[in-house]
Amino acid sequence: MPGIDECLLEAMTLPGVLGAALVDWTSGLALGAVGDSPVGDHSRGAAEAAELARAAAEFDTFGTAAPLERDPGTDPAPGLEDVIVTSGNGFHVMRFVATRADSSLVLYLWLDLAAGNLALARLRLRDVAERLVL
Repeated sequence: MPGIDECLLEAMTLPGVLGAALVDWTSGLALGAVGDSPVGDHSRGAAEAAELARAAAEFDTFGTAAPLERDPGTDPAPGLEDVIVTSGNGFHVMRFVATRADSSLVLYLWLDLAAGNLALARLRLRDVAERLVL
């Protein structure tokens, strides 16, 4: 099972991906990052992505923020899975990652608007998040 570096490198193989990071959304720290950052600095980008993830997680409208430890065959899926923002500089996709501890991680991708495939990125990011070993 792949670790952080392997998962981030796999995410970078998606069409149009400009950068990827694994971010602790409670602290704003990047646990790993590859490629470019939309703001030129992975630390700042991770902190800003964490703010957005935390904001989405705080509202009941979006459901359960941190995926609960569950049996995918029998338990219902968690409410909040992804946060997607479209901006002038690309698609920003954050996938909440289930962990055995506090589930406070998101995989963050920055995709080029023209070359990125948002649907494919969501599907592959889900797969990468499920296989990630911490």
